[in-house]
Amino acid sequence: MSADAATIRQALRDNQEGPEGPARNARAERLLAEAEQSGDAALLVEALVHQLQVYNYSSEKDKMFVPFARLLKLWDERPDDFDAFMTHHLFWMFKWVSSSMVDQPHIPLTAIEKWQGEMEHRYRLAGHSERAVRQGELEIARHLGDLDRAGRAYTAWQAADRDRMANCHACELHEQGSWQALRGLDEEALAAWTPVLEGEHVCAHEPHAVLAASLLPLLRTGRAEQARAHHLRGYRMVRPMESMRYSVALHVEFCALTGNEPRALEILADRPAYFTDSGNPGSLMDFLAVTAVLMDRLTELGHGAQSVPGPAGTDWTAASLAVEARAGALALAARFDARNGNGYVGEQVRERLARRPLLERLPLGIRAVRLAAPPASAVAATEAEPARDLAGLLAEAYRLSDAQHPDAGSAWRAVAERTGRAGETGALTARDRANVEDHRAMDGSLPPAGAAEAFRTAARLYEEAGDRGEAVAADARGAFLRSTQDGAADEAAAEIGPLVERALALHAEGGATDRQASGVLVCRARILQQRMFRAADEESGDAAVAALEQAAREVLAFAEPLPGRGKVATRISEALGFLADVAAYRGDGPGAMDLYARAAAGLTEAELPWYAVEYEARAARIAAQLGDHETAERAARAALEHGAGSLSDAGRTRLHLILAEVLGETGRFDEAATQALDAAHWADEAGESATVGVHARHQLGGRLLQLGRASEAAAVLEAVLPDVSAEDHGEGMVVQTLWWLGDALSTLGEPRAAAEHWLRAADIARGWPEQHDHAMLAQLAGQALYRAELNPEAERAYERAGQLWRSLGDIPALVRTLRVRAWIAVREGLPGLVTARAFMAEAERECEGAQLLPDLADTYRQTAELLAHACEGEPGEAADDPARLAYEEALGYAGRASVAFAGAGEGHLDQRTAADLMAAWLEADLGRADAALRRTAEVLAAYEGVPAGTDETADARRSEVESLRGYVAGAAGA
Repeated sequence: MSADAATIRQALRDNQEGPEGPARNARAERLLAEAEQSGDAALLVEALVHQLQVYNYSSEKDKMFVPFARLLKLWDERPDDFDAFMTHHLFWMFKWVSSSMVDQPHIPLTAIEKWQGEMEHRYRLAGHSERAVRQGELEIARHLGDLDRAGRAYTAWQAADRDRMANCHACELHEQGSWQALRGLDEEALAAWTPVLEGEHVCAHEPHAVLAASLLPLLRTGRAEQARAHHLRGYRMVRPMESMRYSVALHVEFCALTGNEPRALEILADRPAYFTDSGNPGSLMDFLAVTAVLMDRLTELGHGAQSVPGPAGTDWTAASLAVEARAGALALAARFDARNGNGYVGEQVRERLARRPLLERLPLGIRAVRLAAPPASAVAATEAEPARDLAGLLAEAYRLSDAQHPDAGSAWRAVAERTGRAGETGALTARDRANVEDHRAMDGSLPPAGAAEAFRTAARLYEEAGDRGEAVAADARGAFLRSTQDGAADEAAAEIGPLVERALALHAEGGATDRQASGVLVCRARILQQRMFRAADEESGDAAVAALEQAAREVLAFAEPLPGRGKVATRISEALGFLADVAAYRGDGPGAMDLYARAAAGLTEAELPWYAVEYEARAARIAAQLGDHETAERAARAALEHGAGSLSDAGRTRLHLILAEVLGETGRFDEAATQALDAAHWADEAGESATVGVHARHQLGGRLLQLGRASEAAAVLEAVLPDVSAEDHGEGMVVQTLWWLGDALSTLGEPRAAAEHWLRAADIARGWPEQHDHAMLAQLAGQALYRAELNPEAERAYERAGQLWRSLGDIPALVRTLRVRAWIAVREGLPGLVTARAFMAEAERECEGAQLLPDLADTYRQTAELLAHACEGEPGEAADDPARLAYEEALGYAGRASVAFAGAGEGHLDQRTAADLMAAWLEADLGRADAALRRTAEVLAAYEGVPAGTDETADARRSEVESLRGYVAGAAGA
């Protein structure tokens, strides 16, 4: 083999490992040209096979037919140029070519059937089973809509024997499930896919494709949470793979049908080339169809003018891309139907285009950029509401006001809108107009100056209506409003005094109700609370707190003795809330929590649960801070229940987040993940994705990881990581996010990426006063780099960790780093053995100095293993044979390990017997059968009292003894 040929073969292997795409395809084409010029026939075959492989797993599948025809011609003319491996590849690729033709509308149906027949003929001649042939026929029949033929092919496929030409188990199960789903049998499809989804059968593109295929069947069978998990796990897998456009289309469709339109737009933006890659018209048709579904949905929601990603060269809106994508999908379907001689493909595309959302919204736990609110002109016109009777609106507004219901404000707003629209303001009494103005001032729709004027107008109208008590209460509310403005708290405090005196005088003479008079007292307390907030950092802070406390107690002194306390329950609870604020200011957390709980209890007893929510939420927050998880959980759940119809989205976010933290602290990770997911959802709804939503998604990622759902955790943590900053969230949260993400990626078999995150976290922790986290992160990074076989990088990480462990006085951890550094050194071959032995010797000294007998024993054992591992070849007979000397030295260390483990106590029996068995194998390799057998007898004696089947380690040791004895017997016979 020439050097050039060797270089080309290595380049082919390197290119095979590269990412899918045009660049890899171009390199394959260049390497094919070089193989042709080499004159090496076998190399030409390898280059053609490689080209077929990269074309198949790319957006240029239409290029694979010419090289395959050439390869087949070479086989017919010079089969000796194909070794067994290349022969296998040739027949294996027949399946790819046959099935890929279906997705090319320019290839006549007769040609497809001809190639299918050619495949069947050649498989039969080569002695292969017809299993792969029948699966190919199924794919053709499905495409044509010939379900009778497809059913026969499916049955024949399943009946045929599996052989080396059959697709892998994972791909076969994918196809079996897809057939069931096509027939409307979602449960059967999901059952067929289960072994792939659970990792029993996997391959380079599975479970990637099955995860995508399962999304809609899961939704249709009511398993929305599982569908969410499959989307998070699956899209992360297909995202970097150019050839997975069809699977990506399924993820776009899933998002479009579950209220996750922004997420779907982000997916479209990930690969703009998917709109124009023409090498696989079948997957392009599907991609355009789901794009049209998404754009139709956006237009329907009033976002037709929204800028969206689309084919390069044009600025697309949802409305314009909807037209373009629909036309493109239907045009491709028409080409397939013309080729096939029926309308089946077009029917399938039109059915997909007509699909409606399966869920209004399925929270995913990852942030997508929110859609801008559609302009009023873009919102579809709705039927005009039927005219509502003014008397009915007024009656409803007074009823809700009397019930102290939070919807009273909306009811009075409806009155105002009705009278303003109909020009019936004159039909309202002075009292009616006063209520309209009063509630308009309170609903937050007016700027401060406008709200103050509305309160003054309400007070005047209440006076005009003869309700002096409500007039003074409206003036008090206006004074409180002014106290919230910068620099106006003192002025409002001066203003409220005369109003309190007037309200109490009116109450004494029967001119003000209990609720009106207590309301004025509460307004005074609110104003003093504003003064407390402003004076908190000043010398007058304590005086302001004392003033608030006195005002709150005056409210209680007035309201608590009153008969019919239900009318003033909100006043009593608000006063208790003020006292709780005072307790919190003074550092009395338990006292504040109890007072908030009393405030909430009084409101629920008065059947005003919607007002209890704020106090329950405050109690939950303080309880969580105090570590009283039971109280925090109870209060947060009560707040969510009582606020079901009135809580703001932001309020829901914080309550769900409290629950997520509390449940996580008590080990209920599944419930904690659910609450964190809900918190993330409501943060998005509240427009707080970039603030409190970050905390929610951070929590969600951590809980998913603790549940063993590493792929979902990785998707969530990768999405939230760009939003976590030291400035906004603290270095601790940044480090924890990176740490968790490293854990997830390590679990998923991505050690290099895991190490990058751990090293980044370690660099942040480098500046912390306590260095344990820094050391741990450096060690984790070293482990990951070691797994990735990045030896120099792993050595540097372990050296860093070792220095830190030494500074922290953690000798066992230091010893572990030294031993791994020895193994890294020995990977470099014999030159590194000297360094490796030095590391092991240093580990011994550290163990001896700290009197760590078990660690010393394990160091001996690993030294023995290292010496034997580093040895080239088997021991020879000569006394000075290097391998023999290495094995003898290793035997000595194994013996020392056994003695040290024995000295460490009974708890190290399993480690001792492992060292004994290592010594026995070394004895056997050195030709000392009797010594090896004596050691095996000692191992069996150690477990003599342990019945078989009751201890896995004992059973494993006995099994290894039998293997060793068989090895000794075989050596003796030889």
